[in-house]
Amino acid sequence: VQLVESGGGLVQAGGSLRLACAASGLAFGSYAMGWHRQAPDKERELVAQISSSGSTYYAGSLKGRFTISRDNAKNTVYLQMNSLKPEDTAVYYCAARYSSFTTRYWGQGTQVTVSS
Repeated sequence: VQLVESGGGLVQAGGSLRLACAASGLAFGSYAMGWHRQAPDKERELVAQISSSGSTYYAGSLKGRFTISRDNAKNTVYLQMNSLKPEDTAVYYCAARYSSFTTRYWGQGTQVTVSS
């Protein structure tokens, strides 16, 4: 399984970014996909996830600013991030998991930096 994130970068507060995660080596449509993030000196936290059927979940503080979506034809999951804040600065990781009882696969991460 390989997950490759892209789309990170430097953006000013209030700006937007769209992250993409291209997956290979798995039956993409059968996997729940998620985005997590880890800021310096903090634990990794869930940002959003989308089930194989398209149901979505967001961390409470991010709902309304972030949108997760998937394109099964392209084996890709996206994270649209709007109204970015400096506290959104982190490394963002893509994750894939078949079920709660199986291994979660991780991408290498992409850096998002929001300047004030």
